Amino acid sequence: MKKLLSGNEAVARGAWEAGVVLGTGYPGTPSSEILENLKEYEGVRAQWCVNEKVALEVASGASWAGARVLVTMKHVGLNVASDPLFTLAYTGVKGGLVIVVADDPGLHSSQNEQDSRHYARAAKLPMLEPSDSREAREMAKLAFEISEEFELPVLLRLTTRVSHSRTIVAPGERGEISTPFACIKDPKKRVMIPAYARLRHRVLEKKMERLIRYAEDAPCNRLEEGGGEPGIITSGISYQYCKEVAPDASYLKLGMVYPLPIGTIENFVRSSEKVFIVEELDRFLETEIKAMGMEVTGKRPEYCLGELNPDRIEALLREKSESTSSSPPIPVRPPVMCAGCPHRGVFMVLRKLKLFVTGDIGCYTLGTLPPLSALDTCLCMGAGVGQSEGFRTVLPAEDREQVVAVIGDSTFIHSGITGLIDIVYNGNGGVVIILDNRTTAMTGRQPHPAMGVTLRGEETTATNLEEVCRAVGVRRVRVMNPHDLQGMEDFLKESLPLVEPSVMIARAPCVLLTRGEEPRPYRVDLDTCVACEQCLQTGCPALVKLPDGKVRIEGFLCTGCGVCAQVCPVEAIGEYIRQDEPR
Repeated sequence: MKKLLSGNEAVARGAWEAGVVLGTGYPGTPSSEILENLKEYEGVRAQWCVNEKVALEVASGASWAGARVLVTMKHVGLNVASDPLFTLAYTGVKGGLVIVVADDPGLHSSQNEQDSRHYARAAKLPMLEPSDSREAREMAKLAFEISEEFELPVLLRLTTRVSHSRTIVAPGERGEISTPFACIKDPKKRVMIPAYARLRHRVLEKKMERLIRYAEDAPCNRLEEGGGEPGIITSGISYQYCKEVAPDASYLKLGMVYPLPIGTIENFVRSSEKVFIVEELDRFLETEIKAMGMEVTGKRPEYCLGELNPDRIEALLREKSESTSSSPPIPVRPPVMCAGCPHRGVFMVLRKLKLFVTGDIGCYTLGTLPPLSALDTCLCMGAGVGQSEGFRTVLPAEDREQVVAVIGDSTFIHSGITGLIDIVYNGNGGVVIILDNRTTAMTGRQPHPAMGVTLRGEETTATNLEEVCRAVGVRRVRVMNPHDLQGMEDFLKESLPLVEPSVMIARAPCVLLTRGEEPRPYRVDLDTCVACEQCLQTGCPALVKLPDGKVRIEGFLCTGCGVCAQVCPVEAIGEYIRQDEPR
């Protein structure tokens, strides 16, 4: 029976049909739903790991034992996993190992528009790229076959639109798993000391020669003869947009984007009067094809930024600068923390104290936007902790007290612990604030080790953040309520001048985790309100400014956190009491 599946769901289905027994990864939009779907299938163990590097290392061990393994992450996660990735190309694999990397053109939920195709070329690994859910399922299965045939990890590249859009898929049955799993000693293949690595590098180059020949007849590459010019070489979601704009063109649709089928491309270019290369983000295909000495038409610099769409591709094929879209504009909806978000109070205190805040990746990154305007840096997962140490190391003594690091609980476990160890080891001080909302919130509220529950919903040993901080040498560790503005302010004023490091764990659950609880909304006494707008500086979406400048609280949004009441200078905000409740 055919099903309507998202690209992420289709990858999970294809992996299951291919006989995967283990799925590892770290949540990151747009890839998170792959493992969340994979865990629902019988015969598969799916697990979140503390970061992408660990996920790939776990997968490599299972693969060497003979199992087929799927690893998932978003594009910046591949940066974290790149250390084992490059050497895995040397060692090779036994059971099929497929790494799904989901790029995010347009930066819907990311800090950059990285093009992961470059990793395939740099690591010398094959990469497949589906253009819809049907191909996502098919290429997931094909990737495992290629992986085992060439004994290499295979990269499967998705983009946000492919991951989250839905198309019709015809699911199949699960394949037989007949290989016995075992530990087999083979140090010359798996212990990469220089003497052995030199030999394995030669093996990798031979595999690449075979892969180039394989690419010529790869079943995921497709030639579509059209009724007229031009010829278009494309891949991924760009193919779908091109077909909408130029349905009669001739296409060389590449499902294998590295290595490229050189002979097939040469024949296609030779048979067309003019050939366009249409691809999102970098000029990856264009550079490779032009390096082969072929004359093709690429894209203007502006098309290397953001997502493509039919309007942009129409202008690209006409070799014009981007035209104004004929589609009606979509209303702008700025991102905002949820009403009652426990991060809000922390940033209000940081803003009030005029501190310099080194931030990190998560919902709390929104603390950089007005009216909170309290976050000063955001580089990558875990960087905020190390950056705070860097600032404090070089700043004059009188300025060091102004630097504070902020990091989420899941991100702290991912890669913030090492930064904290470094602070203690090098004798540096400062304050690190762990925003502990008991989940990996921004990517869809996935569990992490400090929650004591696995991806499969099984209870496990919870990582105790307080004990971890003390174990690495931090003596001043305080758990605080992030809705207690005065308490947090007092702790910061007390801790910032100290030479030794301090950790404040601001702990309260994400409001989306407590959605089923009955809220106790606050209300504004309009007779007392003086329209000072201090409460609006919290940035809470439950607060609405009235025509006369005063403020109303939308009861259906308010969660009763009480932060607005704490900042009101005239005490015009209080908890609403229903008539049937005792006063």
